[in-house]
Amino acid sequence: MRYQLTPIHCRPWLLNALSFKLIESHYENHYGGALRRLNAITEKLETVDFDTTPGYVINGLKREELVALNSTLLHELYFASMGGDGGKPPAQIADALTRDFGSVVRWKSEFVAMGNALAGGSGWVVLTYLPRDRRLINQYASDHTQAVAGGVPILALDMYEHAYHIDYGANAKAYVDTFMRNLDWKAVEGRYEDASKVAPPRALEQPEFGDLPGVAPEEVKAMIDAGKPVQFIDTRPRHFVSRTQDIIDGATWRDPERVQDWVGELSKSEPVVVFCAYGFHIGCKTAITLRDAGFDAKFMKGGHSGWRAFGGPVKQNV
Repeated sequence: MRYQLTPIHCRPWLLNALSFKLIESHYENHYGGALRRLNAITEKLETVDFDTTPGYVINGLKREELVALNSTLLHELYFASMGGDGGKPPAQIADALTRDFGSVVRWKSEFVAMGNALAGGSGWVVLTYLPRDRRLINQYASDHTQAVAGGVPILALDMYEHAYHIDYGANAKAYVDTFMRNLDWKAVEGRYEDASKVAPPRALEQPEFGDLPGVAPEEVKAMIDAGKPVQFIDTRPRHFVSRTQDIIDGATWRDPERVQDWVGELSKSEPVVVFCAYGFHIGCKTAITLRDAGFDAKFMKGGHSGWRAFGGPVKQNV
């Protein structure tokens, strides 16, 4: 596969306080250099015999490919981020920034501060949309390789010295302020619209349990911390409990094979949350049994393992 050149997106003669010399050098030498390097690496990889080539050679080529590819992609986004007047963002992107950062001003303060913090160093500041969480975040992308997995970048600020040294010398702060004055918000909004259509990773589905309501471990802990009444029932099989020898703090273990023996001890006036080892069959089946008996019962997603994974407190099961 050969990667094709993307023509410069912004019109250099319309940029405010960024010289032709700077923009042309940046595009031709740094973006172009990354693209040429990427294609050279790609050509080399096409000739590699992966069955006989030493691992360190493959590692080196694939790492360099990642650096060159991300450099190419981020530079294309960088040039596509400029060409506007940097004024107020349109309503849709302004609403999204307010939702995820508190206000547009708060977002800008963080974004600019991150750029200024890279002064004298190197890296990128990227506004990224996370389909999994359906929200925007500001992130660093150091060495072109550190990116949020699954994220969709919609705005990029290049903080390598080559992006500003010709015009601003070591005055990176002035360059960051100038970049913000050149933001093309309409283009950013368009990329946000596209990114927001990207579906998040598919959630775990258990069609055999239909519409059985579940609750996240974090929500259960918040209920307990707030002092809300909840009957928290551990229904891991006996062999799981004996093997792990710990129990969630605040939960009571009940044998899932003997529900009818202990169901009478529960109150129908308080909600019930049941869980098993991982949040699959046993916890769900127990919740169904309790709901059929008239209880307001839900299963905890992720089960005991999910609780431990997010840092919920456990204690020795004595």
